[in-house]
Amino acid sequence: MNRTLEWTVRVELSEEGGTTKAEAVLDTGTARLTGQGIARLSPQDPDVPTIGDEVAASRAMHDVAGQLMSVADRAIGEAGAGRQDGPVPPPYAWSDATA
Repeated sequence: MNRTLEWTVRVELSEEGGTTKAEAVLDTGTARLTGQGIARLSPQDPDVPTIGDEVAASRAMHDVAGQLMSVADRAIGEAGAGRQDGPVPPPYAWSDATA
């Protein structure tokens, strides 16, 4: 089967008083997953807003990725293709991916 899909991710950032908040929304065309992320500036650290943006955004996208993997795990189980003793622990792909 050949097919092409396009999924979009929108990340919205806001910063106030040394706290950066991010919301990441994955839109697959048939479903939407929303993740949250927060980064806080330590008082002893220099104020570099882009670092807070990156940390908060990465945490929000990590949240979305976890939700997406849970959806995939359920779909695998419903299709009868999963392991009999439960979901496959990370990493989900090649066994040498972390080597």
